[in-house]
Amino acid sequence: MFGTTSRGVNAYAKVGLETGVTSASPHKLIVMLYDGALAAIMTGITQMKAGNVQEKGNAISKAIRIIDDGLKASLDKEVGGEIARNLDALYDYMSRRLLEANIKNDPAILDEVRGLLADLRDTWNQIGGANTAANTNAQPAAFASM
Repeated sequence: MFGTTSRGVNAYAKVGLETGVTSASPHKLIVMLYDGALAAIMTGITQMKAGNVQEKGNAISKAIRIIDDGLKASLDKEVGGEIARNLDALYDYMSRRLLEANIKNDPAILDEVRGLLADLRDTWNQIGGANTAANTNAQPAAFASM
């Protein structure tokens, strides 16, 4: 019985996530990527402190994938210019630091990257609020390819 309920909850969550993704604006998709990376890092910190090596590694790997395959991949360096290039370098730095945190088992490094991502997410939300007020379809040029 529990297994069936668990599968049902997981299926419901997956449908909710897929529905959220397909109906989300480009701005909201970036927020979702930031949220996913932040959640993965928090899981990594928790699992690291608990001594769960495999779960820690899985969480950190997920955060790296979100940064590299989501946030970094969405940058348009031609249209976004210097801002996009700077974000690209920052995302590279974060991925390297996450790998280092995993190898060294260092939660302070995870917290450093968590802080950087949280700051970017907050800034992104401020930009999104300004864009929404001016034009519901507007988005910063750094992410023009979204």
